[in-house]
Amino acid sequence: MKKIKFLFPVLMLIFFSCKNEEKKSEHTPQTENVEQLKVISSFSILTDIIKEIGKEKVDVHNLVPTGTDPHEYAPVPEDIKFASKADVFVYNGLNLEGGNQGWFFKLLQTVRADKNNLIKVSENVKPLYLSDKKGEKEINPHSFISPVVGLEMVNSIAKGLITADENNADFYKKNSEKYIEKLKNIEKKYREEFSKIPEEDRVFVASEQAFQYLTEEYNLKEGFIWAVDTEENGSPNQIKNTISFVKENNPPVLFVESNVDTRPMKTVSQETGIPVYAPAIFSDELGKPGKEADTYLKYLAYNLKHISKGLTRNAK
Repeated sequence: MKKIKFLFPVLMLIFFSCKNEEKKSEHTPQTENVEQLKVISSFSILTDIIKEIGKEKVDVHNLVPTGTDPHEYAPVPEDIKFASKADVFVYNGLNLEGGNQGWFFKLLQTVRADKNNLIKVSENVKPLYLSDKKGEKEINPHSFISPVVGLEMVNSIAKGLITADENNADFYKKNSEKYIEKLKNIEKKYREEFSKIPEEDRVFVASEQAFQYLTEEYNLKEGFIWAVDTEENGSPNQIKNTISFVKENNPPVLFVESNVDTRPMKTVSQETGIPVYAPAIFSDELGKPGKEADTYLKYLAYNLKHISKGLTRNAK
């Protein structure tokens, strides 16, 4: 993942001198005369799940805005202000937020957060690994793309909210059970739809190796232009290797993600004759509010719809 550039001393100076600075943050509406659990969430997918489980009992502050890379976010004064009063801190882990030395843990250090109030949603997720051009391995953080992992995430969040707010334990438990039922139905559809795809068409190619948890869970052969999201995305050598993979495996289509430069994949398409599927699919984030894939359940359903459609396009 990209190296983090982070200057906490500067942020703290800004915070204490400019408390009125505003940020477009994502909060649940405040309920008058009701004490809410204050929850920090590292990015949009987790924020949506927390809101579904906590509803009016929680006040959620989303850190990484939609359209911003969650690997190298730099918290702003409004984030620090909310974090200083937060009861619970929810994060993905698996190095999505930069690991123990990344921006999220630096935020925790700044506000002197109690680590007992952390909810790591990937706690029970078996990590998969990426390899860079030097052969060095690092954890693939994009586990949430698979609905199977999504079920683990929901359980972790529900457990954490119940621990932090025992008075509303039944409320969180009831909401999480309803949500899990919906998520299980979507996961069942994933298994059913992918099982219909002929073996020769079960080849998934996207820009980044972000879909590894999905392809391993549902037995798809995965191709990609770059494995690790570094400064080198779509280099001539990466494109050359992808062209070779595509010619050898002949996938029905090529996919691009909503948050990447499409030019490298268009070059692969031009050189192989394999079309780029439209519209783009989602990886790191939800869709913009009011648009397609603007909740985690919609995100999963959207990706299933378009990936299965793309891979079965040539099926008889």
